[in-house]
Amino acid sequence: MRAIDVRSADPNETDSKGRPKRPGPDALFVTEVETPDPGPGEVLVRSVASGVNRADLMQRQGLYPPPKGESEIIGLEASGVVEGVGEGVTRWKKDDEVVALLAGGGYGEYFVAPEGQLIAPPEGVDLVTAATLLEVAATVVSNMDHVRLQEGETFLVHGGAGGIGNFAIQYGKALGCRVATTAGTEDKRQHCRDLGADIAVDYHDDWVAELKEATDGHGADVILDIMGAKYLDLNLDAMATGGRTVIIGMQGGTKGELNIAKLLNKRATVTATSLRYRPAKQKAEICARVAEVVWPMIEDGRIKPAPIEQFGIEDAAAAHARLESGEVTGKLVLVH
Repeated sequence: MRAIDVRSADPNETDSKGRPKRPGPDALFVTEVETPDPGPGEVLVRSVASGVNRADLMQRQGLYPPPKGESEIIGLEASGVVEGVGEGVTRWKKDDEVVALLAGGGYGEYFVAPEGQLIAPPEGVDLVTAATLLEVAATVVSNMDHVRLQEGETFLVHGGAGGIGNFAIQYGKALGCRVATTAGTEDKRQHCRDLGADIAVDYHDDWVAELKEATDGHGADVILDIMGAKYLDLNLDAMATGGRTVIIGMQGGTKGELNIAKLLNKRATVTATSLRYRPAKQKAEICARVAEVVWPMIEDGRIKPAPIEQFGIEDAAAAHARLESGEVTGKLVLVH
């Protein structure tokens, strides 16, 4: 089968700081690999489309390897048609249309997944669009369950114009929250307002002060943070008393300082989660939760899929370069 592989970096190449150079988008290439066989409880799926996520960029760079025993092929979400099933599978049969939450393998012509990590696409949504939905939905829903986001709370979404942000803004509004977001340009902030954001601030400015002013000094009850270290202290300043921040990304680095006195005084919580390394049972539960809670919101229009830019699977390098540009509003998808 065809799949996307990554050329190893030249060990003699270094960046401007003298560090080993990480593989860039041009390291991606199409190759032929063996088609996987579904094991017990697994399903073989012929790919239709694969979502492109920042985690894919990190894996290409050697910074986010797959869990032990999982496919080395990049790709954490994909859609397709069931080709075959392993022993004990009862939920799926050949030719069923599915979307998958994967630990790896999404950039392949075929992939295998545990049957619980497959769900049918939302009614009325085509498979190319559906390929961009499950990773963001599973990420946001599992994390908002974790920090107990409630109706009436102020919910701050960092990076509202991206794939996670597009979904999180609408999900927060569907739950009855006041939603705030950060974005770097006025066009992106307007896009966030169009999605339902009540407050949209420029992260180049003093966004903490702007958030506090817009919320009459209250701040955010819940913060969904993709930045990590860079925003650790700023998030603490932005949180309301009893607030909760959940970190899901490291675009702003991995190491930072936390003022424990501020944390104590606010009786606040800072937590972090990842989705990729969770046990299959937990992933299956999250997928079931998405099908139960999110798919009806998409089917009745409360949540609209993010704008999509399509690339052929052979143009994976161009898709990675596009995502790295910082100019994307919405989601990118590779079509097989």
